[in-house]
Amino acid sequence: MRIQMVCLEDGITSCGFRKMAAYVAQLQPGTESCYISTERYRSVKAAVRGMGDKGRMPDEQVDEIAQGLKDSDLLGFSSMTGYADLTHRVIKRVRELNPSAYIVWGGIHPIIQPEDAILGDVDAVCTGEGEFAFEELLQGLKDGRDVTQTKNFWFKPTNGNGGQEIVKNHFLPLMSVGEMESLPFPQYGEELEKIYLPGRGFVKTTVDDYLLNDGLGYTTLWSIGCPFHCAYCGNTKFIANDAKYKRIRHPSARYMVDQVKDARARFPHLSQVSFHDDSFMAIPYGQLEEFAQLWHDELKLPFAVYGVIPNYVRQDKFELLSWAGMNRIRMGIQSGSKNMLDFYKRPTPPEKILKAGEVIASFAPKYHIPAAYDIIMDNPIETRDDVKSTLQLLYMMDRPYTLFIYSLKVIPNTGLATAMEERGVDLDEIDDSYLAIPPKWANLMLYIIALWRPPPWLWNRLMGHVRASHEEQTLYPRLGMFLRTLYLTKRVLCHVRVMDFSITPGKTGYVAWKLGLVGLWQKRFTRRPPRPARTVVKTPEVKVGLTVIQPPDLLAD
Repeated sequence: MRIQMVCLEDGITSCGFRKMAAYVAQLQPGTESCYISTERYRSVKAAVRGMGDKGRMPDEQVDEIAQGLKDSDLLGFSSMTGYADLTHRVIKRVRELNPSAYIVWGGIHPIIQPEDAILGDVDAVCTGEGEFAFEELLQGLKDGRDVTQTKNFWFKPTNGNGGQEIVKNHFLPLMSVGEMESLPFPQYGEELEKIYLPGRGFVKTTVDDYLLNDGLGYTTLWSIGCPFHCAYCGNTKFIANDAKYKRIRHPSARYMVDQVKDARARFPHLSQVSFHDDSFMAIPYGQLEEFAQLWHDELKLPFAVYGVIPNYVRQDKFELLSWAGMNRIRMGIQSGSKNMLDFYKRPTPPEKILKAGEVIASFAPKYHIPAAYDIIMDNPIETRDDVKSTLQLLYMMDRPYTLFIYSLKVIPNTGLATAMEERGVDLDEIDDSYLAIPPKWANLMLYIIALWRPPPWLWNRLMGHVRASHEEQTLYPRLGMFLRTLYLTKRVLCHVRVMDFSITPGKTGYVAWKLGLVGLWQKRFTRRPPRPARTVVKTPEVKVGLTVIQPPDLLAD
């Protein structure tokens, strides 16, 4: 049986797909992993303009992709919602070329919006964790059995009258810590990994492909789960499917360290690791301590922690992780308005955000690259005061920091989608890419505050021009390009000054690594705080890898 796993997402380093592809390749040796991305080359022009063009691809390229997939017996697609339309188009063309192929669609989009995914030319969509469910499905297909009762799947079989009836199955239990520990390491630089290149079809991935996506960085996850229930987040759907998703699950620290070692064995140039966990800082101190000790002793690599929640920012954890190698964090602020934070169902009041920012800023620039804070703009229900509250919070935040600025994107089947519809908002009118940042005055002020804190008199004058997103206002495209160019340049320089090439894709960092500059800097010039003394923590210490998080307001500051 010929199997191809197909990823349609940003770049070629999707953490979830790589885990799934490794597991399927273990079940069926010879399985190919095929990457399709409209963002293989990160356009400087698009970055400066704040543009997003996910999923847009001409018909001739869709046909070329389908030609490279049509000879498979079983195809497993994976995509985020931003690539759902493109996935539909590719699957439809594959079906036209090979009606007998068995096509499965998994990934985040079918979990969040299975009603949309099942309407395509697919046989099944995966609505939960995929590894063990796919194994059962694959074995059933090999044995010639009826597979339509396989859990974690919806099926669209054809009945005797030629019609179709969707079979919606229940969920398997979430993976245990032991099961997570038994999984193979995610694929990274394996022999049967391919990437689609226009005009050439699917070709074997090379070192250049990885450099063009992640520079010298390696992207991964240690933990799964989130104790929060933010209305805009796809995790709300995961929690609705199984309330136990709120628990944080992860394999051992040893597994994580060995995973990075495995990737570096193939790509020695990997010089930084980014953890894209939803709630890394919510892991109890004792488990972080084991991780930090192993990382410090055996890898000595700088690493970034994404998905930091203000409620879980603690001085002792930052000291411990910074000693191990953490040199950058990314924290979600989203809004500085208490009204909007409540609307988003995010229990992170502005005062807690300010307190977290104080802790974070104390580590930069001596030990850290300036932290990145996520901000959501262009929400049609925000008032002018809400927008001003966000700007004022950032003005008050301890520096240095930078910003990740996004336009609001409403994910289907989330609490935010329901709340927006209840308020009469037409979701189709705000369906642009979250990367398409319109040059409104408030958005331009975000670039200004990320670059420099103006004196109060100037800041107050600038604030007088702020308007709510839905209000009629002048756009400033040229000024926007100028400020965004400065903002991006500052971000890059903050990384390059410490020889961190994880956000600057391409060969520049690779050349610096080959010349020994990256290694020399990390060994001789990187500063880290001293090893902190063991701290007694009130946070519950349950068995390694499985954490039941207390409500945020009960956590020790």
